[in-house]
Amino acid sequence: MATIPLPVHTVRAVCPHDCPDTCGMLVGVRDGVAVSLRGDPDQPVTRGFLCTKVSRYLERTYHPERLKTPLVRTGPKGSGQFRPIGWNEAIQRVADHLGRVARSAEGPQAILPYSYAGTMGKLQGSSLDRRFFHALGASLLDRTICATAGAAGCEVTLGGRAVVDPDTVPHSRLILNWGSNTAVTNSHLWVRMLQAQKAGAKLICIDPYKSRTAARSDWWIAPRPGTDGALALGIAHILARDGLVDEDYLDRFCLGWPEMRQRVLDQYPPDRVAATCGLQVDEVEKLGRLYGTTRPALIRLNYGLQRHGGGGMAVRVITCLPALTGDWKHPGGGALLSTSQLYATQADAVFERHDLIPPGTRTINMSSLAEALAGELPGPPVRALVVYNSNPAAVCPDQNRVLNGLRREDLFTVVLEHFLTDTALHADLVLPATTQLEHWDIHTSYGHLMVQLNQPAISPVGESKPNTEIFRLLGKAMNLDPQLFAATDEELIDEVLTERTDTKPFRPEGTLAGITRQRLVAEGAIRLNLPANYAPYATGLFGTPSGKCELVSPALAARGIDPVPHYVPPHEDPLTRPELAADFPLQMICPPEPEFLNSSFVNIDALRKIHQGPRVLLHPHDARSRAITSGQTVKIWNRRGQFTATAEVTEDTRPGVVTAFGIWWSRYTPDGSGVNMTTSSALTDLGAGATFFDNLVQVEKT
Repeated sequence: MATIPLPVHTVRAVCPHDCPDTCGMLVGVRDGVAVSLRGDPDQPVTRGFLCTKVSRYLERTYHPERLKTPLVRTGPKGSGQFRPIGWNEAIQRVADHLGRVARSAEGPQAILPYSYAGTMGKLQGSSLDRRFFHALGASLLDRTICATAGAAGCEVTLGGRAVVDPDTVPHSRLILNWGSNTAVTNSHLWVRMLQAQKAGAKLICIDPYKSRTAARSDWWIAPRPGTDGALALGIAHILARDGLVDEDYLDRFCLGWPEMRQRVLDQYPPDRVAATCGLQVDEVEKLGRLYGTTRPALIRLNYGLQRHGGGGMAVRVITCLPALTGDWKHPGGGALLSTSQLYATQADAVFERHDLIPPGTRTINMSSLAEALAGELPGPPVRALVVYNSNPAAVCPDQNRVLNGLRREDLFTVVLEHFLTDTALHADLVLPATTQLEHWDIHTSYGHLMVQLNQPAISPVGESKPNTEIFRLLGKAMNLDPQLFAATDEELIDEVLTERTDTKPFRPEGTLAGITRQRLVAEGAIRLNLPANYAPYATGLFGTPSGKCELVSPALAARGIDPVPHYVPPHEDPLTRPELAADFPLQMICPPEPEFLNSSFVNIDALRKIHQGPRVLLHPHDARSRAITSGQTVKIWNRRGQFTATAEVTEDTRPGVVTAFGIWWSRYTPDGSGVNMTTSSALTDLGAGATFFDNLVQVEKT
């Protein structure tokens, strides 16, 4: 007699990954097993489709190499030699070692937590973990590796992020994807851009290589890496020269236009800008005129353009442009970097218990992990490292030095993970963590205005545990105040949804009014309580000290920084560093493979096999002078290190620029090395961010 299959029930979930889309998902579960996963058609923004990566999330959840039990190292660091142990023993080992470090002469600041956006959920990303380390007195981590330069540039100019309601994008008549591969990294916003294009909008992509977004745009502009600020100043010159500014908006809502006007007219004429950017003068003129005469115009900023020495100032300059044209006041106009600050969820300081941080506790920049592990920073050396939601052995700059630090025998390393990543291979203890299908979480977004609840669809695979539970166990084992860890995950969600009181002009009171865990369970995604087509800067709701868009910044002046927008070149620029360029003449940028998300999803066979291995794009001019042809294995190197990849000779990258895609785990590369062997740990001008795209290299056949 045939067995009748059990019915499938559906559970709402949320994509946890570092992406502005924050997609709603539906998980089909039969007899405790997730058997299907698809986009939630009722999520108003993401509308039922998932990216190539996340559509394979079940393969990640049930991957044969998924960690199912705690592991303790039995061989050399990096060897991958471990044996299983029980949770009680694992937690006690961690607690004992952290306790010894905390009681030593070096004190608890010799302990460093290291995490980023492996999950964007408020619970599993930044809740009880922060309480644990703050109560312990561990060093603080400045999480700079992605977005702080752009955030700082926006903050100086606008007093908040560059934000428009993404639902207004179909109204745009000119869209500049500036350093943004939106078709890949923000695919649901891309759909809205295509709506605008069908209605007559022109799409322009500004990027040193021909991304999928550039290939589908009406015009691809390819400046040299790190020169975006100069290009924006050239546009401002044309706006001022040709009388294309909105004088009324500037008078009412902006501070310092006369000073900025004089600066751009005197110092940034199109011919000088074109020479800096490696563009033709007529390209700069055409772009400036088009931007100055088309309303509404939208600039979609992203993170690639800020990852160089002048990245913070570049974003500052670009976010000045909508003020010059008055685009902030038009639906579909302005600039968009992130919607994150519109969420009035419980303040980090309250939820994460910043009041527990001992006075004088040092902060370590996560982009300086190489220096931290080498003992080159002020304060005690790092003796214990706890890594979660990150894979620093692969994603950190100056990879050689990071790996040397992770191999220190006097460094105790704990990693919470799903797999034996490059970082986990160097751990003393590995603790198995749950995936998004196995725990509660609450999600805001930096690409839309919806609040979403992730419900566990299945029980934890093997003996894996949520991050929240792991830190509850560690808090108990270390005799920390039990009240810090007493809340259940559902109660933590309720805390997150408590309205914060430190509202800013662009974030009105009542944003979260009526949004509760119970409603999210019953209804799915709920939009913030903001008007349709919300545009805070349309009426001058800036969060700066002056209450205006600060084209001249008194705050920068007080820090000894030129307060008027200006161009800051990359640290490693062939024009300003000819002595370095003599040996390493090519600028290298390293965007993620579209099928990966930084180092996530690399171990999913179907995704990894799309490209077989690491690859670099070389312009025919650069390949010809090196006798390199497509398909050959090449070495990319500088004084920091080297890696190998397969060359693709193509005009999809501009002359003088190597485009190297990442981030591959070492086991899947020809020589165990990745793009970050060559990248620098130097920091950006504003925000102290990472400078992955500020990198001079040489390329040669192996």
